[in-house]
Amino acid sequence: MAHVRKLIRDNVETTLTGLATTGANVYQTRVYPLAENKLPGIAIFTKTEDTEYGTINPPRTQIRTLVVAVEIYVKAITNFDDTLDAISVEVEEALYTDRTRGGYAKDTRITSFDADFSGDGDQPVARATLDVEVEYVTLENDMETAA
Repeated sequence: MAHVRKLIRDNVETTLTGLATTGANVYQTRVYPLAENKLPGIAIFTKTEDTEYGTINPPRTQIRTLVVAVEIYVKAITNFDDTLDAISVEVEEALYTDRTRGGYAKDTRITSFDADFSGDGDQPVARATLDVEVEYVTLENDMETAA
């Protein structure tokens, strides 16, 4: 079995694979392979996680707030903002079809959007990052089972 954090990240990857614009170009990595044939594409990775304790007596309940970064990459000369927004719509709608991330989470919320681009190379590469907060619960002695 795996940490619930990984199971949630796997669920996000599965949920976002097959979207109309990005297709199968979805990767769990912090370093996105920017090859031309992999764009537009999505990179998914764990950004942060905070833990609060919900009970006093051991084993204590941990209420965890995981932030999964969903980075969207597009390569174009014009209209990259429009393309980023179109993919963002697909991502957001897909993520909200199951806020429980396959039963591993209590809630999913998209909390921020940030866009940037690099003009290096023959075509600019634009990137948008969606921060996706996923709240889930475990026991302090069992990180492999959602409580």
